[in-house]
Amino acid sequence: MRREKNRIAAQKSRMRQTQKADSLHLESENLEKLNAALRKEVKQLKEEAKYLTSVLSSHEPHCTGLTAQGHDLYLSHPSSYHHQHIAVPHYQH
Repeated sequence: MRREKNRIAAQKSRMRQTQKADSLHLESENLEKLNAALRKEVKQLKEEAKYLTSVLSSHEPHCTGLTAQGHDLYLSHPSSYHHQHIAVPHYQH
């Protein structure tokens, strides 16, 4: 009777260990997928930032509103960033 109880308890313990290992494996796979997606998003955002920086750099010489003092105005008033003559594509992530 004692051996049978011990055998059943050991079997249940092994099952729990197997289930825990399976669960950890699934979680690991999901985290790997999430990590890959986040790395892809970071890459896209870096490319977008690089593009927008180049657009800004090429636009600055042509913008009459950007003087040394005016540049500070742009930094303090984000709504003044909008220019009708700059076409910036909207990125989807």
